[in-house]
Amino acid sequence: MIDPHGGTLVNRILSGGALEEAQARAAELPKLVVADEIAGDARNLARGVFSPLEGFVGRAQFDGIVNDERLPDGTIYTIPIFLTVDSADAVSVGGEVVLCAESDPETPVALMTVEEVFEWDKAAAAASVFGTDDMAHPGVAGYHARGDYIVGGPIDLLDNDRGPFARVNLFPAETRAAFEERGWQTVCAFQTRNVPHAGHEDLQKTVLGLCDGLMIQPIIGKKKTGDFRDDVIIAAYEALIANYFHPERVFLNILPTEMRYAGPKEAIMHGIMRKNYGCTHIIIGRDHAGVGDYYGEEEAIDKFESLAGELGIQPITIRGDFWYCCTCGRVASNRTCPHEGEACLSFSGTQIRAMIVDGTPPRPEIMRTEVFETIRQFEQPFVQ
Repeated sequence: MIDPHGGTLVNRILSGGALEEAQARAAELPKLVVADEIAGDARNLARGVFSPLEGFVGRAQFDGIVNDERLPDGTIYTIPIFLTVDSADAVSVGGEVVLCAESDPETPVALMTVEEVFEWDKAAAAASVFGTDDMAHPGVAGYHARGDYIVGGPIDLLDNDRGPFARVNLFPAETRAAFEERGWQTVCAFQTRNVPHAGHEDLQKTVLGLCDGLMIQPIIGKKKTGDFRDDVIIAAYEALIANYFHPERVFLNILPTEMRYAGPKEAIMHGIMRKNYGCTHIIIGRDHAGVGDYYGEEEAIDKFESLAGELGIQPITIRGDFWYCCTCGRVASNRTCPHEGEACLSFSGTQIRAMIVDGTPPRPEIMRTEVFETIRQFEQPFVQ
C-alpha cells in the first residue's frame, strides 16, 4: 500500500469520551460561522484527505505553499488550505473556537486551536496559485472575496456526518482498507467533475489493463454555473458501472471538496489527495482542473510529470484531443487517427449538454443510452 503524503495519514476525528468532553467544552466556547466549503475543508483535514496537514495552515505553511510549493519540511504542497476572518480580533490567539457552517450555524463542526492570526496579500497569493491576476478567473475572485486575516491552527472534528451521499463517501483510511481487502496493489484514480461519456469510459477501461483497480472519484461540492449537479454525476456513474464495468475492478467514491480551477497546481493537489486515499496512479488529462483559456492544454500534464518521482503517485498522462472515429471504429485522438470531418464524432461537453437539454439522445458511440436516460430523469441537471 502506498504511503500517505508526508508519511502519516492524519486522523483528527474525535470519538467516545474525547468527543463527549470536547462537545461539552464547545458549548462554552466562542463560535465562528464559516462558509460551507470551509467547514468541508475542516472535515477533510480531520479525515486525512489533506494529509499531512492537521489543521488550517499558519504563516510558515501558507508562505511555503504559495511561494515555493512546499511545506516547511520540504514536502510538496501546491494549494493552501486556509481559513480567513474579516478582522484580527475575530478570534483570540492561544484560545479555542468552535467552527460552524453557514448552512447550519447551530451545529458545531469542529474545534480549532488558534495558533496565529496574520494578514495576507490576496493579490500575490491569487497570482501565484492561479497563475493570473484576472478577476474573471473564479479562483482569483474567490481569494479577493475572502477575509483580510488568515487564522492558523489544528482542528478536531466534532461532526463527522458523511453528508447526503454517505454510501459513496468513504474516508481515506476506509478506501485503503477496501483496496487491501480486494487485494489491489495498484489503484488508478479517475478525477472528474462531469457525467461520463464514451471517451471517459474507454480511458477508464484502458487503465484497468494496467492497474488492479480503478477508483472513479467525482468532485462533489461547490462548482461553477453550468457544471453538472452532484446527484446527477453520481447517478450517471452508477448507471454506467452497473451496466458496463466488472464490479470487482471499479470503486465509486466521491471527493467532497470544491473545485478551485487552479489548473496545474490543482492537478498536483488532486494527486496528493488520491495518494492519501490509497491510489498509486492518477489519470491526468488535457486541461486538468482548468477553466477558460488560463492554462495550456498540456500544462498540468507537464507539471505532474516533472514532480511525479517525488510525489510518489504516478500519473497516467493522456495527451491530445479525443473523439470517436467512425472509420477507425473506436475512440481515437489527433495522436492516433488520421481522419477528419464527419467521420469524427466529438465528445464536446457543450454539444452533449445541448442534447441533454433538447432531449436528443447522443449516439451510443458518444454516450451510453443508460447514462443519458439517467441524466434526463432530472428536471434540472445543471448548477444554476
